[in-house]
Amino acid sequence: MIINNNSNMKQLLVIALLLVSTFGFGQKLRFKVDGAKDTTVFLTKYYGSKLFYEDTAQMKGGVVEFTAKKDLKPGIIALLMPGQKFFQVIYNNEEISIETKGPDFVSNMKVKKSEENKVFVAYLNYLQEQRNVATGKGDERKKFKEGDAEYKRLGEQMDSISKLVAAYQMDLQKNNPTKLVSKVIKMSMDVSVPDAPKDASGKVINPNYRYEYFRAHYWDNIDLKDDRLVNTPVFGSKIEYFFGKNMLVQHPDTILQFAFPFCDQLDKKSEMFKYSVDYITNTFAKSNIMGLDKVYVYMVNRYYCKFDEKGNSIAYWMKDKEKLDELCKENKVKMNLVQGVRPPNISLRDTTDVTWKNFYDLKSEYTILYFWDPECGHCKKTTPKLQTLYEKKFKARNVEIFAVGKATGDDFEKWKKFIRDNNLQFINVGLTKKLFEDATADPRLFIPKFTTLESLNYHDTYDIYATPRIFVLDKDKKIIAKQLTISQLEDFIDRMQNIKNPEKIFPPDPEEEAH
Repeated sequence: MIINNNSNMKQLLVIALLLVSTFGFGQKLRFKVDGAKDTTVFLTKYYGSKLFYEDTAQMKGGVVEFTAKKDLKPGIIALLMPGQKFFQVIYNNEEISIETKGPDFVSNMKVKKSEENKVFVAYLNYLQEQRNVATGKGDERKKFKEGDAEYKRLGEQMDSISKLVAAYQMDLQKNNPTKLVSKVIKMSMDVSVPDAPKDASGKVINPNYRYEYFRAHYWDNIDLKDDRLVNTPVFGSKIEYFFGKNMLVQHPDTILQFAFPFCDQLDKKSEMFKYSVDYITNTFAKSNIMGLDKVYVYMVNRYYCKFDEKGNSIAYWMKDKEKLDELCKENKVKMNLVQGVRPPNISLRDTTDVTWKNFYDLKSEYTILYFWDPECGHCKKTTPKLQTLYEKKFKARNVEIFAVGKATGDDFEKWKKFIRDNNLQFINVGLTKKLFEDATADPRLFIPKFTTLESLNYHDTYDIYATPRIFVLDKDKKIIAKQLTISQLEDFIDRMQNIKNPEKIFPPDPEEEAH
């Protein structure tokens, strides 16, 4: 179960610093919280930035004790009390005995047992002291103008505080080379970015130099071979930042440009590899930004559906072979339906049930590939609107609509009637009743002379699990957009064709947006 992480975390951060121990499991984890009521409390653990339940115990007289279980891995743990109050400590396969009291659990913390926590709690308190001093200097500086001498003096003092903190961090790492605290602190530090090179006249050669340097060296301070770091929110926040909008343009090809090299460098048997691949894959699977599903699809193809010499997926955590096979089968279809890919052609008959048409032959600047069902309630609203757009905007601007309707069995006559009743003037094709029956009896009558197996099975080829469904293709018939509403489609085509201040026929429709 995932615990909702709130703002109290900032106040209570005491990061777990762990060493692989030779002592085995069963260490005692004892906590004393002065003034705490007798109640049920929980031991929790981090996996990336998420907090999970680990164990439950009764606190009596402000004291609670746990016995570390075998599955409790080195990482950050936290004691969760009623009211979402909690504080974090270090677990490194050693016994822990910590006493504290609220409301500031960190500054009041006394470490009786745990060498890693002794070092780190001292570090946290030092940081807080220096932060308070720096904040005071900053507040005082606000009283002066930027050009004032006092403004400059206070700024220099703030810089000196930053240098003191950096020196403290370096000394801590030097004096504790075998402790995980050194790796965690180093991981929390941003890389030092040099000034951008300048030409002979003093002009910066590359305005993006500092950003590009920071991006290229982002992982320098993180030991990607140490699986213990996965169990800290520091690593979780680091990977979230790097693949988020603050670092990378949220475009699928940009994300993949950095995701593949990052994951490929990791040990394929490590927890670091598992966490990173799983995080990137699932994050972009849930994205609402159009086109970013490509990241999910390509990550699945490269890591989940790639097998070693023994036939095992390199995504070693996927133990259910049946689910994995189904995932890879579905993903193979999706590989043809992502942004930048030319999807399979469709060649089917129009309403004459004689003439064959396919969208590859169209010479249009843009092609709208539209899948619909004459009996679908939403299609009955959307399809006439599409005709209006075609008649009033798209046709004259060399934007063609290639509509594939459900026309098999009894739907054949309903399909033709809907087209007539709504005067649909764009291209309409379907797997007609006669074509379906004849192709079922002997597909060689039509394949490959007139059509393809992918066309006859277009529902599977295009993953049509619901209608209507829209794909927008460029002049090369590559996908540039999909899953648009009518208002979004109108706006998208207007923008792609650089139409200035276009009149909008269909404003956003909340009902359509929610469909």
